[in-house]
Amino acid sequence: MLRAVAPGAFAVIFLICLTSFAVALTLGGGPRATTVELAIYQSLRFDFDLGRAAVLAMVQFGLCAAAALLVRMAGAPDALGTGLDRVVERFEPGGRSVDALAIALAALFLMAPLAMIVVRGVPGLLDLPDGIWAAALRSVSVALGATALTLVLALALVLRGGALAQLSMLLPLAASSLVMGTGLFVVLYPLVSPRDVALLVTGLVNAAMALPFAARVLAPAAAQAEAAHGRLATSLGLTGWARLRWLILPRLRRPLGFAAGLTAALSMGDLGVIALFAGDGEATLPLLMVRLMSAYRMEQAAGVALVLLALSLALFWIFDHGGRGDAAA
Repeated sequence: MLRAVAPGAFAVIFLICLTSFAVALTLGGGPRATTVELAIYQSLRFDFDLGRAAVLAMVQFGLCAAAALLVRMAGAPDALGTGLDRVVERFEPGGRSVDALAIALAALFLMAPLAMIVVRGVPGLLDLPDGIWAAALRSVSVALGATALTLVLALALVLRGGALAQLSMLLPLAASSLVMGTGLFVVLYPLVSPRDVALLVTGLVNAAMALPFAARVLAPAAAQAEAAHGRLATSLGLTGWARLRWLILPRLRRPLGFAAGLTAALSMGDLGVIALFAGDGEATLPLLMVRLMSAYRMEQAAGVALVLLALSLALFWIFDHGGRGDAAA
């Protein structure tokens, strides 16, 4: 079971780390901490060297494509594992105390930065910068648009099935949001001002980047619904929209809510494409926060971070809770 799942999980984690742009940018980068993605950003925003940015994007795409190919070759199943209709003896080295220690350390690593955002951000709420609510509206609008598009695409690909659909769901893993943004910047720059399409491009790229994760959430539930009720629905003549409305959607409400919450939260925190395209009047909350940090206005940046955290958690909770309410079993 582990041999089937572990390689794919490793490759996905590797991809997420490989495309980590926001952390390096937020902490300042520097010669010793410059990643490929940060070098792409510097080439576009500071040097405006489109050729060098394109070459670096190709290098990054090659690295990501190799990892995505590993995901495909690993062939992790849709489910994490199935039982054998009996109680399986668990192998627990160290017992529950080791489990508790591991969970506690992971929780400390995750919660400590969030706690500091709250502690430092509450005083910053009294001195929020101008334009924060406009930036918040942009972030929420982009997140909602990306969520709607992701759910439509993921549901269509999952229901279609086949090798082409599987490949389409996997392709976004082969390119980071910054690589996709660089390509779109090079294409659109001679045609329109990047600032004019900053929010539109950000929403489209965010939708594409969340597609593999949303599809992985929806696929098992869709397959289970078809396996349990597909033959009956076919015998009743349910096809097309009627099949989707009466068979699929009621049984996908819970995973749809979770996928929507996940996509919205990911989009709210995105700092890739918007950093390339946006001017002063198109900044979202993450970009506004980074700009405040660059200007050493740390208390205001902490206040913006707290607002971003609250909105991200609220969107995730609203979608996830909405999917759980009266969800079909």
